Amino acid sequence: MALSAVIARIYDAAVDPEHWPDTIKRICLFVGGDQALLYWHDALKPDVDTLFRFNDDPNYSKLYEDHYAALNPLFPAFAFQPVGAVLSASDMVPAAEMERTRFHREWLAPQGMTDSLGVILEKDATRAAFLTIQWQRRPIEQAARYRIALIAPHLLRSVAIGRLFVSGRRREAVLTGALDHVEAGVFLVAETGRLVLANGRGRCMIEEGRLLRDVGGRLRATSTVADRAIFDHLRAIGGREGIPASNHAIPLSDETGDGWTATVLPLSDDRLGRAGEPRSAVAAIFVRSPSPPVVSPLEALARRHNLTASEIRVVEATLRLNGLDAIAAALGVARSTVKTHLNRVYRKSGTRNQAELIRMIAGFGV
Repeated sequence: MALSAVIARIYDAAVDPEHWPDTIKRICLFVGGDQALLYWHDALKPDVDTLFRFNDDPNYSKLYEDHYAALNPLFPAFAFQPVGAVLSASDMVPAAEMERTRFHREWLAPQGMTDSLGVILEKDATRAAFLTIQWQRRPIEQAARYRIALIAPHLLRSVAIGRLFVSGRRREAVLTGALDHVEAGVFLVAETGRLVLANGRGRCMIEEGRLLRDVGGRLRATSTVADRAIFDHLRAIGGREGIPASNHAIPLSDETGDGWTATVLPLSDDRLGRAGEPRSAVAAIFVRSPSPPVVSPLEALARRHNLTASEIRVVEATLRLNGLDAIAAALGVARSTVKTHLNRVYRKSGTRNQAELIRMIAGFGV
């Protein structure tokens, strides 16, 4: 019951952003942590945009945004992980290594922070959005990893519907403005398939007519098999029968290997209508592009040569700073630590010096 209540609240917040503060609190308590943050973090520079928070210390949060984000050993490596991945801070940077950093001495330790669990919600070439749950004065129990993994897929779907990061007073304006920035096509539909709202990408798909069409105001798939599967989902949702057992991505093309899929997500009565208003949309359908994600040159290097979080961090600093002393000061570690990590990177990548390493990274961007 607790899991169902949290999931329901996640989808409520996707449509009405005013619910997010309470939702973040419920997620944190369900998982078992002490604090929770939903934020954007730039992988290549210390820009942080905290959207929603629960039980954090405002003074330390401001210190992080103003100063300590640049010292966080988890970045940029954390932002290079796959969307939906659930990782702890200690998975990325071993505790003994973390404790030798300035970030730990000056920001984590004074708050009694021991570890954190994060899930990557969305990313592009340079920025990523995260939900992070933090623990104080105790370790993360294994059950917490299991619980956050249970809700992670629902958070990702919620991003596709509401994008989490748009505020406004009118719900339809919030939805339209948010959905127009989603790369997937997103459609809000009634039980009959009547189209209530489509984002910009979705409208382009309908105009193109290859996968989806607007037939008399109803959203229809051009593939007969896909159209029937979508209709079965809508009928089950509208009839209160629950989602069909085959609640997976529906292939939208009869062509083998085409890659376009649709996922149908139910919306409860109160998510798109206030009291006294007629119910309209019962489901959201989002269509995913088969295009590969954009990868930055630094991320490509890290993947190709299996660099650790600390090694990635040193390489990133090397690209923008000159000299070991400047890098060490910026990262809050010893000069000898920077030198050790750089030598490991040279060995892994087959380069001999900084100039060769930079040329290799530049090559990934071509």
